[in-house]
Amino acid sequence: MIEINRTTFELEVLAASRQLPVLVDFWAPWCGPCRALGPVLERLETAYAGRFKLVKVNSDENPELSQQYMVRSIPYVIAFVDGNPADGFVGALPETQVRAFLDRLLPGPAESERRRAHQLIGQGDFAGAIAALRAALRIEPDHDGAKLDLADVLLNRLPAAPDAQQIADAGQALSSVSARAQGEARYGSLITRLQTLREAATLPALDTLTAAVSAQPDDLKARSALAAKHIARGELEPALDQLLEVIRRDRNYDQGAARRTFLSVLELAADRPALVTDYRKKLSLLLNR
Repeated sequence: MIEINRTTFELEVLAASRQLPVLVDFWAPWCGPCRALGPVLERLETAYAGRFKLVKVNSDENPELSQQYMVRSIPYVIAFVDGNPADGFVGALPETQVRAFLDRLLPGPAESERRRAHQLIGQGDFAGAIAALRAALRIEPDHDGAKLDLADVLLNRLPAAPDAQQIADAGQALSSVSARAQGEARYGSLITRLQTLREAATLPALDTLTAAVSAQPDDLKARSALAAKHIARGELEPALDQLLEVIRRDRNYDQGAARRTFLSVLELAADRPALVTDYRKKLSLLLNR
């Protein structure tokens, strides 16, 4: 358990909750029920052995936080997951009820492995992350999140371009996700990446495609192939430029495939918000001129 304030809240709660759930205990020294609940929470933090993080906020000393999270009565416990409030309770609940609250909140074994994989990715340990995601899928074979994460690591995160086996493994993971997951934008971007990697192996060399486009600017098939080659190499800006040019010359080319691919590439670039904003604006201007 640590005591935090407004200055440390973002790091210790919002950022930390992207790795594991964080319980924020709003309390005050004069509050009798707070003094009763505090030891219960601390015992459970020890008992759950790192499955959640406990922090305390003195509501008297941090009125801005109390107001922001609508603290009307204390003790007030808010659980944060992935940077957002997920659940909470008011009052000094008995330990059995707090345990029940935690058991509803905390991830199961498969989700725990998935979260561990996220931590390993942040540390640059991609082999460890892949092992953790495979462990999650052994525990819960239908875990869509772990499948998408595994495909993402294999296709996008490795320091070297994925080899044939990694591409095949990513394809297997994506082929078995549920219909619901297939409706997610992330799935679409990963499928685009997978397809372009597969296609790139059959395409002419980058220089050959570049020369073909220079010689015949209206050769939209060559432009689309050049974009695919850039996507496979992780070169998103030149890929987007080529796709924009295809759309500019024929927005319905190949039944609108260039536009769909363009949007999927923007999903691939989600960690580059400035680029995404810039190219969304370019597409909008092009479509609305």
